[in-house]
Amino acid sequence: MLTPFPDRTEAGRHLGQALRRYAGRDDVIVLGLPRGGVPVAAEVAALLNAPLDLVLVRKLGVPGHEELAMGAIASGGARTLNDDVIADLRISPDTIETVTEHETRELTRREQLYRGDRPHPDLCNRTVIVVDDGLATGSTMRAAISALRQQRPTRIVAAVPVAASSVCALIGSIADEIACVMTPEPFYAVGLWYENFRPTSDHEVQNLVRMAHERQSAPAPAHR
Repeated sequence: MLTPFPDRTEAGRHLGQALRRYAGRDDVIVLGLPRGGVPVAAEVAALLNAPLDLVLVRKLGVPGHEELAMGAIASGGARTLNDDVIADLRISPDTIETVTEHETRELTRREQLYRGDRPHPDLCNRTVIVVDDGLATGSTMRAAISALRQQRPTRIVAAVPVAASSVCALIGSIADEIACVMTPEPFYAVGLWYENFRPTSDHEVQNLVRMAHERQSAPAPAHR
């Protein structure tokens, strides 16, 4: 019987173990999806001894039912839409654009807050492991993958601790690889598979990225 993860940190440790074949490679970079994916990604990056960075994505929630994604946007202008949700709920193009403009402002705010003047990493010819805390509709991960493809990485690995099996298969068809610790059925929601699923704060994201950068920048210990 599958049991929930205690928290995102522990989930990241399990996910890192599933990705151990990427450990110690100088072409690998781990990108966390803020905010909830970053604590998971930080553990993966530490275990693989890989740099940690961010890919900024915002869900486009249905007005009045914001937990339901009708799409997502990512840094660089990439946008994906969930055509089935839009058609079923008869969401107008004007509504989609209004929500997109609102979420673009928030994405820009977070980009400035988390990154400051630190440059974006060069992803060309690298293996990119994109980490979130789970997949429900997959819209956020789809937007991230779409944005990252434009930067010509060698390989994109979508990695999550938990996902609905059907969404896991969908993401696996657009990424080069999908890594998922568990795919419970029935799934219902990501938060049900964590004992502690409290929101991750902006401050936590900043600290995790800073600590990962310091770890990568520290000189290697001298061998005697």
